[in-house]
Amino acid sequence: MSASRFRRMTLLSLGVVFVALLVLVSASYASSARKSARTAFNPQTAQSAQAFGSMAALVKAAQKEGTLNVIALPPTWADYGKIISAFQAKYHIKIVSANPDGNSQQEVDAVKALKGTNRQPDVVDLAPAIMAANLSLWAPYKVAVWNQIPKGLKAANALWYDDYTGYEAIGYSANIIKTPPKTMNDLLKSIYKGKVALNGNPLTASAALNGVVMASIANGGSANSINQGVTFFHKLKAAGNLLPVDPTPASEASGQTPIVIDWDYNHAGTAAAYPNLHWKWVIPANDIVTSYYQQAIVKNCPHPAAARLWEEFIFSTTGQNWFLRGGAHPVLQAAMTKAGTIDKAALKKQPKVVGTPVQLSPAQLTKAVTYLQANWGKI
Repeated sequence: MSASRFRRMTLLSLGVVFVALLVLVSASYASSARKSARTAFNPQTAQSAQAFGSMAALVKAAQKEGTLNVIALPPTWADYGKIISAFQAKYHIKIVSANPDGNSQQEVDAVKALKGTNRQPDVVDLAPAIMAANLSLWAPYKVAVWNQIPKGLKAANALWYDDYTGYEAIGYSANIIKTPPKTMNDLLKSIYKGKVALNGNPLTASAALNGVVMASIANGGSANSINQGVTFFHKLKAAGNLLPVDPTPASEASGQTPIVIDWDYNHAGTAAAYPNLHWKWVIPANDIVTSYYQQAIVKNCPHPAAARLWEEFIFSTTGQNWFLRGGAHPVLQAAMTKAGTIDKAALKKQPKVVGTPVQLSPAQLTKAVTYLQANWGKI
């Protein structure tokens, strides 16, 4: 063999070896890069389903976690009992529901007290005032229908988003209350002595706070002035009509709290759960008060994928229609009506109201809470 041919073959052989080495190195690098990418992904920081790769991948990650912790979601509240059952049935993820009759402040207290444990709530459903006071606790996340949620009903940084609303109403057991009240001021009558309850403390519960707002409007106040409402409840207590009891569906069913000031969808829940109670409710004409509740994911929660899947379910057509069937008014109601995906039968059951609904702005809410902190306890 000639020297030149030998060199050509040697160079060719070396070239093949070199190319093979390049392929091996590239493959090794790509594998390491993929492994690194998988290691680097943290569901705690995922701000959309696409961060998981797809909605299907989010579902798979949530199912791998296997559990979701919720808190302060009464089964009769806006059909949350059926929503929880529907989520579990669809995704085969166990929901641990803690303190179902708790209020918004107790939700936050549990988030703080159980931090770092598997019992910490993964998601919360809060009154706006409590949500705004604890923004450092939440993780940003945009559900798939983010753009359909109206501006002003979601945080620009995606820390929270409104989910449903309702109207404040006076509920009563028709088995006990033979002369139903029609207005807030009717509740001052002697026939209601020891029979009226406010759902919660207005310093910690939105239902109670807005009950004070409704009483204020009924007595010449406004969204900017709730002192008339505080005065009203002072009179109600002085008359012996206000019960020192935080009502629950059980207390309503037993007759312990035969009249309750609460959201209309809670009254609807009581009526559905206890048909023999003949629970009725009235939304006082021209004293209409409304307020959204808000969803958020807890930062560094024990089940981050399940928490994000829960929000996707809540804001899906299925979840929003469950709120509607529970007597609430879902945040996507207008969008779903336009798209033809709304439950038309449930929509027809929504109550007719007389007057323009009042909803406190963030500034008005802050002012109201400040006034309550200074005056509710002493008055």
